[in-house]
Amino acid sequence: MSRLIIISNRLPVTISERNGELILNPSAGGLATGLNSLKAEREVHWIGWPGINTSKKEKRLAITEKLEALNMTPVFIPKDKFSGYYNGFSNSTLWPLFHYFQQYSDFYERTWRDYQYVNYLFAEQIFKSTKEDDIFWVQDYQLMLVPQLIRQQYPQASIGFFLHIPFPTYELLRTMPKRKELLNGVLGADLIGFHTHDYVRHFISAVSRILGHDQHFLGRIRLEDRVIEVDSFPMGIDYDKYADAVHKPAVVKEVKRYKKEIGDVKIILTIDRLDYSKGLPQRVRAFKLFLEKYPEFQGKVSMVMIVVPSRDNIKHYNTLKEELDKRVGSINSKYGTISWTPVQYYYRSVTFNRLIAWYKTAPIALITPFRDGMNLVAKEYIATKDDGKGSLILSEMAGAAKELVSALQVNPNDLHHIADTIYQALTMGEEEQIENVREMQKVLKRNNVNRWASIFLDNLLEVRESSKKILKNHFDAKKEKELITTYDSAKKRLFLLDYDGTLVNFRSNPNSARPTKMLYATIDKLSKEAKNRVVIISGRDKASLEKWFGTYKIDLIAEHGAWHKNRSGNWKQYNHINVEWKESIATIFQQFVDRTPGSFVEEKNYSLAWHYRKTDPDLANIRKHELMEKLSYAITGKNLQIMEGNKVLEVKNDEINKGRATLKLIDKQDFDFMLAIGDDYTDEDTFKALPPEAYTLKVGFSETAAKYNINAVENVIALLQKMSELSN
Repeated sequence: MSRLIIISNRLPVTISERNGELILNPSAGGLATGLNSLKAEREVHWIGWPGINTSKKEKRLAITEKLEALNMTPVFIPKDKFSGYYNGFSNSTLWPLFHYFQQYSDFYERTWRDYQYVNYLFAEQIFKSTKEDDIFWVQDYQLMLVPQLIRQQYPQASIGFFLHIPFPTYELLRTMPKRKELLNGVLGADLIGFHTHDYVRHFISAVSRILGHDQHFLGRIRLEDRVIEVDSFPMGIDYDKYADAVHKPAVVKEVKRYKKEIGDVKIILTIDRLDYSKGLPQRVRAFKLFLEKYPEFQGKVSMVMIVVPSRDNIKHYNTLKEELDKRVGSINSKYGTISWTPVQYYYRSVTFNRLIAWYKTAPIALITPFRDGMNLVAKEYIATKDDGKGSLILSEMAGAAKELVSALQVNPNDLHHIADTIYQALTMGEEEQIENVREMQKVLKRNNVNRWASIFLDNLLEVRESSKKILKNHFDAKKEKELITTYDSAKKRLFLLDYDGTLVNFRSNPNSARPTKMLYATIDKLSKEAKNRVVIISGRDKASLEKWFGTYKIDLIAEHGAWHKNRSGNWKQYNHINVEWKESIATIFQQFVDRTPGSFVEEKNYSLAWHYRKTDPDLANIRKHELMEKLSYAITGKNLQIMEGNKVLEVKNDEINKGRATLKLIDKQDFDFMLAIGDDYTDEDTFKALPPEAYTLKVGFSETAAKYNINAVENVIALLQKMSELSN
């Protein structure tokens, strides 16, 4: 069975040195617990930084030896790169931007280079100790380039990526200089996971708007020869660990001590790491406002504020600490008495037993971050309420709010609402408290961290299978060799080639999508071979095709079959075609052009097309469906057809299509080699019209009637070039 390779910034143990001896300290984090639970199913191997920087070869060997015994591989990051990678790009560029603190997000080319360097360093270490049939799971924002680096080395590997922090809206992400590199890095994965569906939407929107990959349906993106799935996987906690901990003798002892010290004062517990995204000063301000609005609670309620030190070498964190100190000092000096301290403020880490004791003791937890990927503190607090009594006041901006719907949810910016909610929590009846807590516990028991890890891994393997199915029809080197061999031995050959998206790439302005010199040379060689009949069959108007290819000895079919020009003749019309409908449809199209910036109408002899390639993707999607609905009503009884192409909607007579034009070409002919290549819905008629022995190729990897999928325009040109060289 394949090994699971977990790649994270930190290993689940931290190595420190004491009196020359290396000490391993296991991580108590939920991520390590969840991922280690997968060991029952397969071998799990970790790759990450060991928490210590050293350039000494002997010490590195000793650390590596200790870790290898635990199925872990260290990545040693040079001291001169670590700060730029971790404190710099990771936590002074990405962290603030992804948490919507754009004003704190600094970009420096130097820290970006350090971030790249360390991501490449991780990839280098990965390749030393893994194989392509391993399963790779990359964790978090520090390693966003790693999935693509693995994909380049191991094209067929199963690769997952999970982001444990929020993913920002497109409007924020677009402000960052290296946005494309980061998105492409993550898109190396088969499965991309986030805590909430909001982050999924933001990511897909960014991929669509910044990279132009808009072939997504229900979170699936088709990229070249594989499927990428983007989905939400809310991370849970080790529920039993926290639920059982309240009964430990050491915790029971701490609870008794706290209750004795507190007396009759009710506690509002607020605990978080020092970070500007947590809204810590706002919690103090809200509590102060509560004391002002509800003075009868002065002397009866205290806030216990536990702030865990973090990143104190980054200036914004030092500034935050100073502000917090001042606000706590201000409220305590204004309202405090000899027997009552409004805010009991602890700037320190807390042992596990004491943490559980505070959770158990506090009737209220106030967790109000401005933005949080998940926030496991809220879940831990609920898990410890064995008697069901307690109230959780939770920011609606925390990812956990999507699951903990029975919590008292607040806008972290609305201090009056928070103050009023504190009052609501203090006066809530026990029956309502128990009902709310039990409902949340039911969710947390089921969606624990083990289930989170298992579901992600199952989905990763499933989406990789989807990619393998696509590869079955991929036009690879073996199929290309077979096609060329058949072509070489044939005596009468037919080429049916679409133009846009097949022979040339799409352009924002269709008139800019002109043939390249290479395309002209290839078409010229193919058409001069006496055995060949080359046909360009396109939705383009006849004027454009005549301008670009009129001098070549090839057939031209314009407007999906409305016009045909054979190799030596003039343009001929397909029977008599009624165009009286165009005026009414043109009016509808123009209404949508007026309401949709970037769109325009293209009028052809026998069809009308609405192009929206330059339009904002979200607006285009709305307008497209709106227009299709209106057109469906307008064409009723008129023998018209609506065709959806690549960023275009076209209306034409339904008796005209590429399939009928193809049937006319092959009628009473004895071609022993036929090749059709196209990229969109209109080419499906061509594929269906050809006999089973014909070679049919679809550019891209969407569903098709064609036999094979070929990657891109460049691959089409390369294939035609090989055939043209063979002909000559």
